[in-house]
Amino acid sequence: MSGGDWVEPAELAPLQGHERFIGLDAEVVDFWRFALSDLRMNNARGYLAEFLVSRALGLDAVRIEWDDVDVVWGSVKIEVKSSAFVQAWPQRVPSRISFGGLRSRAWSQDDGRATSATYKADVYVFAWQTTVDPRQYDPLDIGAWSFHVLGRSQLEQLAVGSIALSTLARMSTPVAYAGLRAAIEAVSAGHPPAHE
Repeated sequence: MSGGDWVEPAELAPLQGHERFIGLDAEVVDFWRFALSDLRMNNARGYLAEFLVSRALGLDAVRIEWDDVDVVWGSVKIEVKSSAFVQAWPQRVPSRISFGGLRSRAWSQDDGRATSATYKADVYVFAWQTTVDPRQYDPLDIGAWSFHVLGRSQLEQLAVGSIALSTLARMSTPVAYAGLRAAIEAVSAGHPPAHE
């Protein structure tokens, strides 16, 4: 293999959970239970937000860890950011809702890593879990999520790397999960939903 050749990973069928480890008395679902049982954890909540967006768009794809954007819907590239008031650790007060990492350096096999950070997606979905009381937090209650959807041009005008919920509230109307697909369709078509 020469220095310029890429080694492509083998295609794997999506795991179902019942597959057994070799040399260990455990199934894949046991690992999932170990690693992802608490959907309040920052990484798990982020995966859940991406899952919700994918399902709202009718996609049944498997998440690709190192993809340049979180969700691809036809030709529309979507970045999903998540936040929550309640965390998986003890808190004195609810967390402030904000979303970071809006700009990053693009990567491709042909060109490698870009030299400067940019907004890479066409649409940005800001998903936040609205529960404030930790005793009421149910990670499986989709009705407890709210979403703001912005286009890349709106973020480019702000020229920010992170954004607070208060800024999002000035720029767009939050939508419930049932309205998420329509909001993404509108923003991807270049017509953001009217702000009330």
